[in-house]
Amino acid sequence: MSNQSISLSVLDLCPVPQGATPATALANARALAQHAESLGYHRYWVAEHHNMTGIASAATSVVMGYLAANTSSIRIGSGGIMLPNHAPLQIAEQFGTLESLYPGRIDLGLGRAPGTDQATAQALRHGRGDGSDFPQMLDELRRLFAEPQPGQRLRAVPGAGLNVPIWLLGSSTFSAQLSAQLGLPFAFAGQFSPDFMFNALRTYREHFRPSPTLQEPHVMLGINAYVAETREQAAMLATSHQQAFLNLIRGRPGPLPPPVEDMEALWQPHEKHSVLSTLAGTLIGDEETVGQQMADLIERTGVNELIVGTSMFDQQARKDSYRRLMAVARRQK
Repeated sequence: MSNQSISLSVLDLCPVPQGATPATALANARALAQHAESLGYHRYWVAEHHNMTGIASAATSVVMGYLAANTSSIRIGSGGIMLPNHAPLQIAEQFGTLESLYPGRIDLGLGRAPGTDQATAQALRHGRGDGSDFPQMLDELRRLFAEPQPGQRLRAVPGAGLNVPIWLLGSSTFSAQLSAQLGLPFAFAGQFSPDFMFNALRTYREHFRPSPTLQEPHVMLGINAYVAETREQAAMLATSHQQAFLNLIRGRPGPLPPPVEDMEALWQPHEKHSVLSTLAGTLIGDEETVGQQMADLIERTGVNELIVGTSMFDQQARKDSYRRLMAVARRQK
């Protein structure tokens, strides 16, 4: 598949740098969304995570409203809303409100994981289950977005009758299978689950059933990218994300650390293997290097879109990385 039809989008977890506050992270998200819009990025999605001092996007729909209010054309979405944490009616109302305020610009990406630890999941869900009823919750949500039927007692206002695009997100084959059966677009979390990527993409394409929403399979792949003037600079900038993952697997998640010149002093060999294998879906380097990496990735996967996460400690370096990535993509067309 040629990359001529490839769209580039942004995935933002609203990282909180060490020494900063969530307010800083949200202001950074606003500035980055405006920057991405000016560069021609297609979508800007924020993700739902809870009880994590390094991530400021827990109230995902609220953050989306803030970003949509401060941009004018880029699509704003969730990457994703963890549906089992919520009542479907609440999500229909929230996204119906967003669509009413910013028509034609809102995406609803849905996942079934907790987006947090088990204790926090219990606090969010109050015993409502482990997410195994996700297909039933999705069905309820889609009915609430549909045109109301005569005599229908439960309605999402706003929400009913609004055409909010629904995407299913996955890091395995479960959501790949479900989105294929329902004829919905599928977004795979290659940014942290590269081992399941090809199996999930194959499952989605092989089982896809056309629907009024979508006639052919449509895949968006999540990746990480760190682009700088030199490969050495890019590699150093990527160490903030590597340290964050290292802290996560050690059970000590926290704010996004500043980059370091050498990771070897920070991790044990088994930790290095775990972090680098988890983050294998990452483009790192100067523009020429990343251009080749991107071309190879698109050739191997045949995806329609790439959604790119870039967790960098320095906001200007982060904006520069997205600028360089778009320049790379445009040169390849």
